[in-house]
Amino acid sequence: MTELEPDVLELEVGNVANGGFCVARHEGRVVFVRHALPGERVRARVTDRTKNFLRADAVEIIEASPDRVQAPCPFAGPGRCGGCDWQHASLPAQRALKAAVVQEQLERLAGITRTVVVEEVPYPVDSEVTPRPGLGWRTRVQFSVSSGVVGLRKHRSHDLEPVDECLIAHPGVELMGIERKRWPGASGVEGVVSASTGDRLVVLRGRDRRKIRVPRLDVPVRLVRGKPEPGAGLPYVREEVSGRLYQVSGSGFWQVHPGAAQLLADAVLDALEPKPGDIALDLYCGVGLFAGVLADRVGDEGLVVGIESDGQAVRDARFNLRDLPNVSIERGSVEEVVPDLEFGRASSGSRTQNKRGTGHHGGSRVRRADLVVLDPPRTGAGREVVEHITRLAARKIAYVSCDPATLARDLAYFSERGWTLESLRAFDAFPMTHHVECLATLVRG
Repeated sequence: MTELEPDVLELEVGNVANGGFCVARHEGRVVFVRHALPGERVRARVTDRTKNFLRADAVEIIEASPDRVQAPCPFAGPGRCGGCDWQHASLPAQRALKAAVVQEQLERLAGITRTVVVEEVPYPVDSEVTPRPGLGWRTRVQFSVSSGVVGLRKHRSHDLEPVDECLIAHPGVELMGIERKRWPGASGVEGVVSASTGDRLVVLRGRDRRKIRVPRLDVPVRLVRGKPEPGAGLPYVREEVSGRLYQVSGSGFWQVHPGAAQLLADAVLDALEPKPGDIALDLYCGVGLFAGVLADRVGDEGLVVGIESDGQAVRDARFNLRDLPNVSIERGSVEEVVPDLEFGRASSGSRTQNKRGTGHHGGSRVRRADLVVLDPPRTGAGREVVEHITRLAARKIAYVSCDPATLARDLAYFSERGWTLESLRAFDAFPMTHHVECLATLVRG
């Protein structure tokens, strides 16, 4: 390891780290290196210095890993677009890197030793498009705009990398031609397409969205500009899972890989093994994906309570599941609603429900839940929520996570409360990036 000039180091690259980096060392300090692979020798330009570590980009590969490939995107690479972390690695190598990260986080943060295999998420078999492997999957793409020019942010920067095509964007997004137009007055433009129905949206962002000059796009789209008129509702796309259509309004949350929602719904059912008459909780339920598939399994004698804080998602969920009398959607934060369910104003019965309530107060009450599924944001559930869940849950918990670090932290909290990791699956729902989707199944240990 030598220092060539103040900002360029020659490094031996070690293991992968969470966040799309590999780890090297220079004069006793850790260096987090992007655009490198384990086992390589590289020249890396320092991009950030702290007291304890450096960040750097590999700008020259002296000895390459056999897993290295030519990045397919011309905008990928040091100092360029920050959206993809692993375009320079083969797809099998990407999955192995993600598996190593999940394993390391589980062992370091939760004391769990587990061999992890990251599974491919296939395109739906009935899809009309067949992109190149690892590309063309992202059905929701948030572009940034500067002076009317569309691009994507550079890594850890507000600087814009102008692009005329995003290779991981779904072909339905690219058909709109967003990147090839000018958007005066906008700070951001999001392209949304449903891989199930072909519905398309463009969501505008800017200081005054009503003054944004919208160009003529290459295909018809529905436009989300500002807040809707009272009672009008937002434009939406429809997604299909297990034969049910789910309305997702505006920028509402939905899995961005065309195959991920169905795969996760099936995986959650396999993990929880719901039975007729079960009571189930769907925490952070969004527009009701897991609540919908669970309701079919628990039957008319069962009950599913979904909890969601976002008002538009609650409205979508109630609309999507309006034909299911055994589902109640409660509005409020999980931290607020779960304690009410746990200690809640129910009488001697085990459950009540009020599907049409505007909030959770006076809504569903359960004194126990046979099953719990939670799909929290990247920050995870946290100790307080875990404690409430473990007091309510009776049989099984399914935890869906897009962040191995917060998942591992929360698994440690579950362990403190007497729950054991029964199984863990990981899915490559975000090829070319460092992100990975996990499903942990817990039982009383």
